[in-house]
Amino acid sequence: MNQVRKIIHIDMDAFYASVEQRDNPSLRGKALVVGATPNQRGVVAAASYEARKFGIHSAMPSRIAIAKCPHLIFTRPRFEVYREVSAQIHAIFERYTNLVEPVALDEAYLDVTENKLGLPYASTVARHIRADIFRETNLTASAGVSVNKFLAKMASGANKPNGLTVILPEDAETFVEQLPIEKFHGIGEVTATKMHSLGIRTGTDLKQLKLAKLIHHFGKAGHYYYKIARGQDDRAVEPNRIRKSIGAETSFAKDLSDRTQMLLELEQIAQTVKQRLEQHQTGGRTLTLKVKFSDYQQITRSKTMLSSIKELSAIAYVAKELFEGIELSDVSRQALRVRGFAIDGNRQDCDPLTAPRLRSIRLLGISLSNLDNVQTSQAIQLALFES
Repeated sequence: MNQVRKIIHIDMDAFYASVEQRDNPSLRGKALVVGATPNQRGVVAAASYEARKFGIHSAMPSRIAIAKCPHLIFTRPRFEVYREVSAQIHAIFERYTNLVEPVALDEAYLDVTENKLGLPYASTVARHIRADIFRETNLTASAGVSVNKFLAKMASGANKPNGLTVILPEDAETFVEQLPIEKFHGIGEVTATKMHSLGIRTGTDLKQLKLAKLIHHFGKAGHYYYKIARGQDDRAVEPNRIRKSIGAETSFAKDLSDRTQMLLELEQIAQTVKQRLEQHQTGGRTLTLKVKFSDYQQITRSKTMLSSIKELSAIAYVAKELFEGIELSDVSRQALRVRGFAIDGNRQDCDPLTAPRLRSIRLLGISLSNLDNVQTSQAIQLALFES
């Protein structure tokens, strides 16, 4: 009989913003974001809970954030400080177990099936860790405890900030069944929208779909969705995994149909990638551009350089170069024009100068691989929506 695992997911509360408020008492209780000011055309890296009340979140353009909250305070990121605090926190983890899988500076999975202090319950270990973190850093952390990584991750976000949630094995399926589909870890905004169109709105709905149907609609990811709908996750906690790529992508609430806007969004994504590379203190030789159209067709284009790049200008230049090589014209529409037919089937004179309609885009992404020796133990992953 396999031993039931005891997994903890630790997630620091609004980490970057909380560090700034800790170090500068005048910022406490204020709507604060860490990131570029609006006149720098940057994005929000992190938002305090006071700022989130105005609908502000990480990866939001700074100009939109200030429009939502005119008295918003901007502060520049201090990644060297965040790394130092993260090192303190990870040292605390290692007092309890060597099986620590860093996901970001502020987030990690711990396997405490057998912990160093011999504590009988994973929830007790989580309480000790949270108390140590607060005592030594004056920062709060939320924790989720369960039998696998997926459930632990879901639990850590269930009672933020400064919360502890335990999902027992016998409660796992009930917890998942009641969960809104957009709350599932691993199901993004675009996939959630597609699931809604299929009538999938909760874990119960997802669980009713057979594996074959999930694979039909979602490809290989269907296997993952089938398992998590049943609260199953066989992934082990993997300390010191080698990170293969660093990137960022944005799903748009409204599909983009204007080329200028597409290029502006690429610049914003390139800036986020640049920040992540800077945080990792690395660069990459292969840049990959990801484009998903409104009909869910997805294409990628890659270019490998002779040496690694990490500067914003280089990332943006290569990304735009790849983007310009993608055919954005609505080919089927233009083909009808060339044959002399209007879109509604009526005959019209062929006008070769008529500009074809652009295909609309629902997602853009940029990633760099062939990295300069980065491990997740040193990693920072700036999530698009910070928990």
